Amino acid sequence: MKDAKGSILYIGKAANLKRRVSSYFTRPHDGRIQKLVQNIRKIDYRETDTALEALILESAEIKKHQPPFNILEKDDKSFLYVVIMKEPFPRVLLARGKGVEQLKYKKKFGPFVSASHLKEALRIMRKIFPWHMHAPEKVGAYKRPCFDYEVGMCPGTCIGKISKQEYARTIRSLTLFFEGKKAKVESVFEREMRAASKKLEFEKAQSLKRRLFALKHIQDTALISDSEIADEGVSTRPLRIEGYDISNISGTSAVGSMVVFNGNEPDVNEYRKFKIRTVTGPNDIAMLREVLSRRLQNSWTLPDVMLIDGGKGQVSVVKEVLMEEGFSIPVVGLAKGADRKKNELVGELPEGVSMETLIRVRDEAHRFAVAYHTKVRGRQMFL
Repeated sequence: MKDAKGSILYIGKAANLKRRVSSYFTRPHDGRIQKLVQNIRKIDYRETDTALEALILESAEIKKHQPPFNILEKDDKSFLYVVIMKEPFPRVLLARGKGVEQLKYKKKFGPFVSASHLKEALRIMRKIFPWHMHAPEKVGAYKRPCFDYEVGMCPGTCIGKISKQEYARTIRSLTLFFEGKKAKVESVFEREMRAASKKLEFEKAQSLKRRLFALKHIQDTALISDSEIADEGVSTRPLRIEGYDISNISGTSAVGSMVVFNGNEPDVNEYRKFKIRTVTGPNDIAMLREVLSRRLQNSWTLPDVMLIDGGKGQVSVVKEVLMEEGFSIPVVGLAKGADRKKNELVGELPEGVSMETLIRVRDEAHRFAVAYHTKVRGRQMFL
């Protein structure tokens, strides 16, 4: 959307462009959108083959032009980036704006607004451009392939099945796709497929053929499932803080809790509880690992900060899970002591969050976990 001088005011995407654009002129809006509409004199568009490509193009164009009405997308601290790590076998991570510069990366793409859409986009792309999520020191260290390898999302770095050069070619193709050069990626796949066939490397040629087909027939309906005509954003939003705690008695009736605060206020509709499934015996750290792994498998809104009711051990395992799942989110802990009167901060106090708020989140996570534990234990007494 451009003004009378041709300056770009706003960049957006839509599955149904006509309906989306019409909504700006036919529906009531807040003052910000009204001001935008009053200044629109011309609307240009670019068509992409898929919603996935539209998501990537939207982000790239917003970063390039910095339109004044794309308020949410310009908030680098709050929103999401995809980073390709600077490693021998680079991982591809999802990072909050605040944490990006703490990572050693060689490529960065974003910002992106929707966490759920970006996670779905990465799931689709990882089927076409398989990358691994193992810690760098674990590459080639496993005796058996990981689960991601079995479902076609890891190229086998876990067992040393892929060379550094071949893996680099995959990451190069992924980078080209993020740069909007899908046609070039298709040409690369076709050239590599022909070369593999000439060398009688039929398994490799068949794999490239499947990836090429997936690239040409991307299934991305999940990326357009949200309402496409809602107005985007506000200028500021409170930080989302998620608090976690584990409650059990000597490993029995074990449960975990997740509470959510938006700024200083609890959002009880976002609370989640977890009944521990995979851990037996008193092992709070293993239980916390299970809770975080299950939480990150869901497409819930990602937090700006994770607060753990515990010390260095608990914080370390959360960071490990985040790395394994491909996220970079600030994590802090509050060590409580036996009488729950100790408030030793593990990690740095996040910008924009007070110690008082962290204590409230920690205490609420503990309360919620104990309440659920009591309920579960009460049920088991009558079994």
